Amino acid sequence: MLKVFLHVSRAEQRKRLQERLDNPEKRWKFNPADLDTREHWDAYQKAHALAIEATSTNEAPWYIVPADHKWVRNYAVSSLMVEVLEELKPALPPDAPGVAGTVIR
Repeated sequence: MLKVFLHVSRAEQRKRLQERLDNPEKRWKFNPADLDTREHWDAYQKAHALAIEATSTNEAPWYIVPADHKWVRNYAVSSLMVEVLEELKPALPPDAPGVAGTVIR
């Protein structure tokens, strides 16, 4: 299991919300409730930290990824995925009995 928390800074969140309002092509993404939620930023940060602390384990740790820049976010998450997959050493399942060497005529 790979658990990733994408952390967007308060300043970046403000910028993205404003872009949604300013750009008619992005306005559909805007939800007025986001403004109410934003007023509780500090409480949400504390809640996120507590949830991450309570649910992070050695077997399934949380990875906190800075997400202000999408290329950094994408690089970090894809690097984590590659690392986890390499550790898993995925392999094809074995052939069903009698399949190896079968020739279809």
